Amino acid sequence: MIQENPPLTSALEAIKAAVGPQGWLEAADDVAPYVLDWRRKWPGASPLVVRPACTQELAEVMRLCTAHQISVVPQSGNTGLVGGSGPRANGRDIVLSLNRMTTIREVDPVNNTMTVEAGCILADIQAAADDHDRIYPLSLAAEGSCRIGGNLSTNAGGTNVLRYGNARDHVLGLEVVLADGRIWDGLRGLRKDNTGYDLKQLFLGSEGTLGIITAAVLKLWPKPRQTVTSWLGVPNAHAAVAILNKAQAASGSQITGFEYIVRDALELTLTNMPQNRNPLTGTHAACVLMEATSGQDGDGLRNTVEAILADAMEEGLIEDAVIAESDSQAKALWQIREDIPEAQIHAGGGLKHDVAVPVSKVADFLDEATALVHKIAPMARVIAFGHLGDGNIHFNQSAVTLDRQDELLALERDVNDAVESLAVTMGGSFSAEHGVGRLRLRQMSLYKSEVERDLMASIKQTLDPAGLLNPGKVVAFERDAG
Repeated sequence: MIQENPPLTSALEAIKAAVGPQGWLEAADDVAPYVLDWRRKWPGASPLVVRPACTQELAEVMRLCTAHQISVVPQSGNTGLVGGSGPRANGRDIVLSLNRMTTIREVDPVNNTMTVEAGCILADIQAAADDHDRIYPLSLAAEGSCRIGGNLSTNAGGTNVLRYGNARDHVLGLEVVLADGRIWDGLRGLRKDNTGYDLKQLFLGSEGTLGIITAAVLKLWPKPRQTVTSWLGVPNAHAAVAILNKAQAASGSQITGFEYIVRDALELTLTNMPQNRNPLTGTHAACVLMEATSGQDGDGLRNTVEAILADAMEEGLIEDAVIAESDSQAKALWQIREDIPEAQIHAGGGLKHDVAVPVSKVADFLDEATALVHKIAPMARVIAFGHLGDGNIHFNQSAVTLDRQDELLALERDVNDAVESLAVTMGGSFSAEHGVGRLRLRQMSLYKSEVERDLMASIKQTLDPAGLLNPGKVVAFERDAG
């Protein structure tokens, strides 16, 4: 393709020169990992993967791309689930990877901030915070490979949202390269800055369609001195919500994680990821993984959690419970939760939903959505799990037997529309933390109001008038086809 298009060839050579010999890849085997998404649903093609080493190199790449009208797909760890970080199949997009921009520029434990480049792996940021007796609370199953630029561009959620908020809530300042190559330096570690529009919020959650995040000032928190992790067997989601309310009332803001797992999700994981063990001896309709943390030393938090569980058991909200007695036991409990998505892959895959509703409506949503799915797809096994504490449920489905998988997949649109429509009707969202990408473009037109869509399109037109940044994602222009 490059040989048949001399102007493109000349432009690509200029881009290569801008980043130096270590800053680009074009051999098919080298490019391959960058053009296939984690779920392997949207294979793409690209003539070049560009890997700038600094913000200035990245800005020069964008200036060249704008001059030559070359579309760009920003990419961090490429661990997203909605097809938002890969090039289209037409082979016209270059991939702009930030995986060489991995410098932690500053840690300021007095200000409780850390300034990091977008290519930093999330686990490395967590470790750097730990070295200064602080925590960075964003926690995901992919934290060993996902990168902070992608986390911020997708407004990642994770397991600690209940106490610390989504990724956008952790950001005080950003550095962003715009579509035309200009650099916006908003790297300010201020908690109060009332001087006009909060520009950083435009780029957080925009999936690289408005600008490319190159660095961020992140909030840090004091490291907890106590952590209490418990696994609860519960009769239903209504009981789980009641337990959450009790726990928050009794502990204040000390509940950091509250994950709900239905029986089929647990059984799927125990069967397909056999390194895990059932924490309880009996069988329960669902389980809850609850974690509480405190900044104080001593046994006060453990005593509080034990009192919460005893009170809930007396009311019949909890059928059985176990509290982790060590860090390794706590990690084993969390490993079960983190292995559920992979267990579904081992079971042949299936349908996935990332919906959210108000916490007060989670239990009703689960009841109604389960009934809807079984009516539409009797061969479906509901694999519901997720962050009940913030209303975000991963309401997935697998086939009851592998030989009925194709039958289930054929009903994907019907199931999606039923589940997502129910969530929206209940005041919820069709995408809570995974983003829009390519997967949910259709839902944007179904569930976003015309006013919302027009506002988003206007912002896109202003910041990226040529539509060069991550085309075909989130806000689709006519020219994005392909």
